[in-house]
Amino acid sequence: MDLKKKLNSAQCDVKDNPISMPMPKLQEKLGFSLQGLSQAEAQKRLVQYGPNELEEKKSHPLLKFLSYFWGPIPWMIEIAVILSAVVRHWPDFFIILLLLFANAIVGFWEERQAANAIAALKAKLAIKARVIRDGKWVNPEARELVPGDVIRLRQGDIVPADARLLDGDPVEVDQSALTGESLPITRKSGEAVFSGSIVRQGEIGALVYGTGMNTYFGKTAELVQEAHTVSHFQKAVLKIGNYLIILAGILVAVIITVAIFRGDPILTTLQFALVLTVASIPVAMPTVLSVTMAVGARLLSKSQAIVSRLVAIEELAGVDILCADKTGTLTQNKLTLGDPFSVDNIPPEQVILYAALASREDNHDTIDAAVLSGLKNKDEMKSYQMVHFQPFDAVNKRTEATIKDQNGKEFKVAKGAPQVILALSANRTQVKDVVEKAVDEFAARGFRSLGVARDDGNGWQLLGVLPLFDPPREDAKATIATATQMGVKVKMVTGDQLAIAKETAQKLGMGTNILDATGLGDEKKLETAEVAESIEKADGFAQVFPAHKFHIVDVLQKRGHIVGMTGDGVNDAPALKKADCGIAVSNATDAARAAAAIVLLTPGLSVIIDAIKESRKIFQRMNSYAIYRIAETLRVLFFMTLAILIFNFYPLTAVMIVMLALLNDGAILSIAYDNVHYKDQPESWNMRMVLGVATVLGLIGVVSAFLLFYLGENVFHLDRSHIQTLMYLKLSVAGHLTIFLTRTRGPFWTIRPANILWVAVVGTQMIATLIAVYGFLMTPLGWKWAGFVWGYAIAWFLVNDQLKRLAYRIFDPIKPKTSSDLASQISSRAYELYEQRGQEEGHADEDWKQAEREIREKEKSRKDQNK
Repeated sequence: MDLKKKLNSAQCDVKDNPISMPMPKLQEKLGFSLQGLSQAEAQKRLVQYGPNELEEKKSHPLLKFLSYFWGPIPWMIEIAVILSAVVRHWPDFFIILLLLFANAIVGFWEERQAANAIAALKAKLAIKARVIRDGKWVNPEARELVPGDVIRLRQGDIVPADARLLDGDPVEVDQSALTGESLPITRKSGEAVFSGSIVRQGEIGALVYGTGMNTYFGKTAELVQEAHTVSHFQKAVLKIGNYLIILAGILVAVIITVAIFRGDPILTTLQFALVLTVASIPVAMPTVLSVTMAVGARLLSKSQAIVSRLVAIEELAGVDILCADKTGTLTQNKLTLGDPFSVDNIPPEQVILYAALASREDNHDTIDAAVLSGLKNKDEMKSYQMVHFQPFDAVNKRTEATIKDQNGKEFKVAKGAPQVILALSANRTQVKDVVEKAVDEFAARGFRSLGVARDDGNGWQLLGVLPLFDPPREDAKATIATATQMGVKVKMVTGDQLAIAKETAQKLGMGTNILDATGLGDEKKLETAEVAESIEKADGFAQVFPAHKFHIVDVLQKRGHIVGMTGDGVNDAPALKKADCGIAVSNATDAARAAAAIVLLTPGLSVIIDAIKESRKIFQRMNSYAIYRIAETLRVLFFMTLAILIFNFYPLTAVMIVMLALLNDGAILSIAYDNVHYKDQPESWNMRMVLGVATVLGLIGVVSAFLLFYLGENVFHLDRSHIQTLMYLKLSVAGHLTIFLTRTRGPFWTIRPANILWVAVVGTQMIATLIAVYGFLMTPLGWKWAGFVWGYAIAWFLVNDQLKRLAYRIFDPIKPKTSSDLASQISSRAYELYEQRGQEEGHADEDWKQAEREIREKEKSRKDQNK
């Protein structure tokens, strides 16, 4: 029986079920009052019923820790441990066992840290509820709701608890995530709504009857979910891992075949082959990936950007088009009321009054607040009584109220989009021309228009138009210029008129090629190539409906773009999900937050730009790690395989290989905190470059290793046991120095390593040196030979740095920037200088010259570095 049938049977079969119980009886049982519960009573019930949240099924920490000993890689290590015991190689046994436990401890600890980071972010995204306590509306977290609370549900809210609707208009509720119903259903007064469903349309009060474990559906506070989606970035990294595993498998199979042919002890050969395979597999890769993502999420949270799905950070690195909402993102969302336009000599004060009567102060709506602030005498509102209020929705584009005056006479008032109010009005033919002229004049000055009408029972009469001004954010112009310089095209998306959109775009310096979205289709329409190209080239879109947003994202994605989309409303949710990276702006509805991958807690675009910068830094760290890991695997695998096949000599023991992997993988986690420079263009995996540079570094490492092997045996005449220690120290030191090569494209000194990376690498290599010098589980090498190895490794490190730069020029040559690119950068920097001066006049030429000088010097430095 599915969930929907269970609901229906519950309604029919259970007499005292709060879903089917008569409303008066339920109200009596819960102690219902229009003034709500007292705070003291609410606290008492919170203790009685518990928090309004579902208990998460958490595995026991011990069981979680033991799970790290189960899987293909742990199995291979465990087999190696058993084989070591069988052949009585006890040093190998204990060291390999140490590797097994080290992997489990590191993995367990880092996953726990990531989970704690997600839990902290989750707390910031906890759903708030509108509830009346002691006669006052307050906004506690949804987890504090108790049975008997009176709550207010509005369009875009996620229903925070199971509740029965109080008196009011029917609302449209989306239960698709709960019951599988594809269309919203209508819920009337007295009917139940369930925790986790979404209010698509309407506004109404409700009486909470079930919370926490006593609700039917969903975990309402869990907006932040552990997404198991594999991103483009993860797929590329996993491909690298698979490539290394397959390569290791082939070479190890060759070693085993040759060993059998030569008659070597089979158990010893198998043990060595397993250890070599384990050392070659990028065991730390998943941990490095999750740690890097978690670190990035924590950094972004400091900028008030909460990552609800960690993979979104990766996708952001490749975003090249950002569709940004105008209101609240590009503008301040602080509406101010201008001088009204009225028809038939109606006093402007009357137009403002009727608009105020069609507003609701406790909704905290920005338009309502602007209208109410325009009242000269707020006491005038007290002589009117609101009988009924119909909230704004994206389809009707108006609010409507039924009002009773002091004489008991009822009338209706409405405010909304001018074209909607005009179409509604009986006097539209008489006032159409003057109203449209007024709206156009307001739009030319950047004002939004709000039509106002009244109905006394003889049809609607348009009274006038209110101009509302939403000034651009002070940082918006510089932020858009920065985004452009970073290779991200910002496209404005607004429901406002074309003229307003163009005026705002002009002020923000983002181009005035604004497309009227009314001619676009919805998500089901396949656009012609010509229309698709116009969408791609547009600087923005005006008169946009929610279906248009989804369609715009879809078209841009089909044109090969990685698209970011901002939104705040319940109707934005499909577009936010569709986008490669959906971003819910500040004050977004719960539904928008649930659909988005990133949630902003502060208004504006600059936070998004910070997030893009951080994501590109993360990409650079992972790119460095990928090149390093491939190079190291190639170095160890080919050196070991060739030494065994050609010289019939194992240049490293199994214990040495294990210690090599243990020290290197332990220290490489610190790359998650490394200093990097983000690129000025969207990132994407260049596998030709990654494999090319890694192969060059890996093969050079093989050459340097064989040269040292030759010197040790034929020049210095060391015995084989000393040569093994010599080679162990060389591979350890040279291997870890490689990370300082792969983290920069230019000379290794161009970007200073983070202290934690520096300490981790130096610390592990000091341990490796002491092990080799004093002979822990190997032949002692002494300080003289250890010093020689360090000098040899550093000399090759300097040679490799030059060869690495040559490899980059071959596999990923930098294209020279065009004059238009440089002009854009100079213009952006000039505006930043202008802003820093406090927008003083008379310094334009000076700012431009300084900007040109800075950008030219930067470009010259870049060219020199590439040479």
